[in-house]
Amino acid sequence: MFQGREWEYVKECLDTGWVSSVGQYVDRFERDLAAFTDSPYAIAVMNGTSALYISLLLAGVRANDEVLIPSLTFVATANAVSYCGAVPHFIDVERSTMGVDPVKLDLYLKDIAHRNSDGFVYNRITGRRLIAVVPMHTFGHPVEMDTLMEVCEKYNLALVEDAAESLGSYYKGRHTGTFGKTAALSFNGNKIITTGGGGAILTSDEEIAKRAKHITTTAKLPHRWAFQHDEMAYNFRMPNINAALGCAQLEQLPEYLSRKRKLAQRYKEVFSTVDGMEWFEEKKYVSSNYWLNAILLDKPDASLRDLLLAQSNDEGLMTRPIWTPMHRLPMYKHCPQMDMTVTEELEFRVINVPSGPKLIS
Repeated sequence: MFQGREWEYVKECLDTGWVSSVGQYVDRFERDLAAFTDSPYAIAVMNGTSALYISLLLAGVRANDEVLIPSLTFVATANAVSYCGAVPHFIDVERSTMGVDPVKLDLYLKDIAHRNSDGFVYNRITGRRLIAVVPMHTFGHPVEMDTLMEVCEKYNLALVEDAAESLGSYYKGRHTGTFGKTAALSFNGNKIITTGGGGAILTSDEEIAKRAKHITTTAKLPHRWAFQHDEMAYNFRMPNINAALGCAQLEQLPEYLSRKRKLAQRYKEVFSTVDGMEWFEEKKYVSSNYWLNAILLDKPDASLRDLLLAQSNDEGLMTRPIWTPMHRLPMYKHCPQMDMTVTEELEFRVINVPSGPKLIS
């Protein structure tokens, strides 16, 4: 939704010629984003997947490590792990958040993990190091972070948040993406604010922030004219023209969040009278951005789900199923996994309904 100063800021980029990866709007967007999320540092990059990839690298993920991620997620979460040369290790979710179930994860790790003399834990079955956990805040609903952080500390696992969907969501008053060592945000065209494409890395660690900026800008050393680079790195910079959009969008984010919550409340009222399904809402101690609204069938039923999807789309309503779980995809079906009871249940219960802020005033 573009109704703010987007045209003014983008026109300034065009008029001045500062449209590429250097310009005042990149710096401003990073400052404004850090201020909004209360994260000490924010580093803007070209998309959410690159943000997650770099977040994993900076958290210590290396080739042949295993990274614990929910199977119920968008494919970018698993892809980012693979880009590191690491192996996605799929874990189940809990019904109340659709995100990582930390209690079930703890019980699982008691069975399959052992601590080595180097201080890290290893998978008894594969022999690979278990290095990190990536909670993904599904549809903007925060994961149970207190318990998950206890699990991470217990097993010496880095916490890397996939906060791609949760800008404007809070867990016990604290913004998502500020709990882990690093975190990734996305500003794709379908997110709560957009820069066209784009993403950002959040961290509270100054050295990690400096390194994130360095390796996402080709590891170029400062010099007035020379092209000196001190390591292999990445051209993941966000262009100034995209950051200009982001600055204007951030100015409107409180209004977007207000509309999203009003829309969610309206959906809740309507679906409370419909038999055979329930409305998916936030837990009492969190504040969700309600990026995507969802209904859940009372029982898993692929035929009923698909019938509802077909009928609603035939009527011009863009409803969607939740993602195919990662452990069912051909390139990931051989990866390690725990019991997936809840994930496989939700696959055939969840239907997303239209969620744009323009739907309500």
